[in-house]
Amino acid sequence: MSEQTKKGAIQRFLEASPDSTGKTLFVAVALCLCASMIVSAAAVALRPTQEANKLKDKQINILQVAGLYQPGVNVTEAFGASFEPHVLELATGRFTEDFDVATFDDRAAADDPATSIALEEDPASIGRQSKYMTVYLLKDDAGEIDKVILPLHGYGLWSTLYGFIAVEENGNDIFGLQFYSHAETPGLGAEVDNPRWKALWKGKQLTDESGELQITVAKTAPAAGKEFHVDALSGATLTSAGVDNLVRFWMGETGYAPFLANLKAGDI
Repeated sequence: MSEQTKKGAIQRFLEASPDSTGKTLFVAVALCLCASMIVSAAAVALRPTQEANKLKDKQINILQVAGLYQPGVNVTEAFGASFEPHVLELATGRFTEDFDVATFDDRAAADDPATSIALEEDPASIGRQSKYMTVYLLKDDAGEIDKVILPLHGYGLWSTLYGFIAVEENGNDIFGLQFYSHAETPGLGAEVDNPRWKALWKGKQLTDESGELQITVAKTAPAAGKEFHVDALSGATLTSAGVDNLVRFWMGETGYAPFLANLKAGDI
């Protein structure tokens, strides 16, 4: 009886008008299921490619901030030949072997209570700070440190800006600053990507002779001197303030100051 009922229902469905409510809902649900399966399969299949592209983009940005990127270059080879990555313990300014540098994820570490701290004073508006960060040493032909590339991030106007700052071997002179991820306003805050603005950072100093942090992004130069001043972005006051806050946060005692002190002392 039930089989006859089942066959009857199928027969009635097949014989129904293509414009019937039942057939329309069936086709819509079937299409949604098929599309979701295709999208899910594509996401899984393309994940390795996505991860590889993210790594390549990161390497390009590190090469660019260090002034080594050339269009058409083999990025993986150029990066591998130039940089030594290390996992740095921020509090001590020392490298640690507790993590595999090839797989250590700065962002994941910042979200893990075991490897991060909740910030009470949070000028960069990041909430939690990883205790460890991956830093990159650029060495010259003699094997001496030429530059260090340090990741940093913090909130601007609309988004968290992620980037790198390159510091000379003396631990004080800035070689470059570059952001690789943000959602600031096009034509205003997004001018952090403008090569002319990024060029303003080269040669600026982080601290004065007493070791006090002086680097500032502002409309006018600080009393400490122009060597510590980068002009604020025109029409982007909050983004400029965000960049000022995040750079000073990461270059300060809660950021890379212990590491830079060790670098200045030749103890890296």
